[in-house]
Amino acid sequence: MDAQTPPDDFAAGPLPAYRARVAHGDLASDPSQALAMERLQGLWVKLRGYDPPPAAPVAKAGLLSRFLRRKPADWSDAEYPHGLYLVGEVGRGKSMLMDLFFEASDVTRKRRLHFHQFMQDCHRRIHAWRSAHPGEADPIPPLADQIAAEAALLCFDEFQVNDIADAMILGRLFQALFDRAVVVVTTSNTTPDDLFRGQPGRDAFLPFIGLIKEHVDVLVLEGGRDFRRARLRGTATWHVPADGRAERALDAAFSELTGRAAPRAETLMVTGRKLAVPVAADGVARFDFEELCGQALGAGDYLALATHFHALVLDGIPRLSPDNFDRARRFIVLIDALYDHRVKLVASAEALPDQLYQRGEGAKAFERTASRLEEMQSQAYLALPHLT
Repeated sequence: MDAQTPPDDFAAGPLPAYRARVAHGDLASDPSQALAMERLQGLWVKLRGYDPPPAAPVAKAGLLSRFLRRKPADWSDAEYPHGLYLVGEVGRGKSMLMDLFFEASDVTRKRRLHFHQFMQDCHRRIHAWRSAHPGEADPIPPLADQIAAEAALLCFDEFQVNDIADAMILGRLFQALFDRAVVVVTTSNTTPDDLFRGQPGRDAFLPFIGLIKEHVDVLVLEGGRDFRRARLRGTATWHVPADGRAERALDAAFSELTGRAAPRAETLMVTGRKLAVPVAADGVARFDFEELCGQALGAGDYLALATHFHALVLDGIPRLSPDNFDRARRFIVLIDALYDHRVKLVASAEALPDQLYQRGEGAKAFERTASRLEEMQSQAYLALPHLT
């Protein structure tokens, strides 16, 4: 920490909150996490009351507009703090650390969201702007104006670039955001230098990597205990029957898997459609069986869930048969997606996996799903890393 930091700055903020959770036993002591939280505390101090004025709107996106849209003159580079890029292996607690920082941040305009959601929102806004301004070629400056007006602090979870459409706009968009004094804090499993590696068009993406390293400090959480896997070790993942006792067990499992993070609703975009996630926190989603398999969802929806969340808590799996075959078919597709991406499943059901679908047409086909459900309860499966 900076030797100039007043002592009072240690009485509040994310670092005391982290230490209190360790002292209470909610978190295990971890030197790498503690170092990251000290860095986040330093940034928290710099951001107290941070509220740069938004750039003045301009009519055209030419050279003059680009000049006018630069950082406000009364915010010098010395006053404009670098963000932080927390990188480490899955299960190191990066999202939890960022959440503590975000909750404590004394910034009026701030947003915290999954990076995938952010990019989907950007594409939606770009499409809407082009529809409203036919013939005007550059939607990036007005998009950056909108985002900067909403948030002087942007916190992204799971920063990753796999889509060429995302890669092509990121450099200009983030340059525009940094020009507007927006501070970025993000978590990732990938170092900046490895982003979009091996993908077509990566050469055009390299300036964005340099831009990130110029405006956002990179901190690597060294390898250590995988807290996600540790939370599952010894935990029952299949609860029969689906009664009140099972519901309480799933409540406890969700709380443990998320590190007791506050749950919230999320929305995923799947080929232009919204997929509502009623309860989610720290990479864990929770659904009732009917919400996932009782409505017209398909493989694309389940794939989005499997790549977005590392664990799924599923309430109330019924017995299956030809009488509810549509639900059984969707459940089979869901389990295939979860299994292929090593998503951890905690569920309540009316029967054990090999007893869920025992009679009639489709029972034979379900044997493969039952076998996968059995394997997904094994310690060997629970130790596998999530595949995004």
